[in-house]
Amino acid sequence: MKNLLFIIIIVLITKVDFAQNKAYFDSPFGFGGGFLPSVFVPNMKPINEKISVFGTPKLSSAFFATGGAGYAYIGYVPGLRIGGIGIGGSTGGSTLVDGFSREVIYSSGFGGLTVEYTIPDIKVFPVSIGLILGAGSTKISISRHRGDFDWSGIWNSASNTSALAESYTRNLYNNYYLVAPTINIDIAVHRLVALRVGAGYSLPIASSWKMDDNIELKDVPAEANGGGLFITTGIFLGFFSY
Repeated sequence: MKNLLFIIIIVLITKVDFAQNKAYFDSPFGFGGGFLPSVFVPNMKPINEKISVFGTPKLSSAFFATGGAGYAYIGYVPGLRIGGIGIGGSTGGSTLVDGFSREVIYSSGFGGLTVEYTIPDIKVFPVSIGLILGAGSTKISISRHRGDFDWSGIWNSASNTSALAESYTRNLYNNYYLVAPTINIDIAVHRLVALRVGAGYSLPIASSWKMDDNIELKDVPAEANGGGLFITTGIFLGFFSY
């Protein structure tokens, strides 16, 4: 009886182990999410051409961004995973010219659905290619002012056209839909922890520029739409079996 029980236990363990290997290792399996320190590399050329006239330092062509992402493999389609992502960041520059404090701040971000496929033929580490389908926005804030401000002075300036020339503020907005092809490498350092390195290129669709209180802004160069390369890194927590 003891020998028979021992044989049954061995057979069961073997079957369970085989099933796990088939489910977890013949096809990628898992889910997870985490923090994404990133770098945006948009086309700053048309903006920096105007900034050079305004007087503030030119904006960096690459700036830091943060966000998060998550995904889960869909068991019905081996290698396919669905998830979501959201990233945003900003850069800026300021200076003092002729007694005026001048500043330009550039902000950009996007979010959306991620659809990815893990290439089965690469066994060293999992490589996934896919798309982000979502929406994004770009904001450019331009300001110039001199001296200090107080409550009464603000209201008096609003009715004094000569005083308005002392201070100047404009907020430019661009809202758009986007498609972004991506490639990601997610290396499981533990069954519960994975490291990510990835990149993508956002392609804005149907850009719509507005100024201040939803006033239409015309003749904006297409190169200033906020699209461009982005690079992501991160640490994901979940369950990973590649």
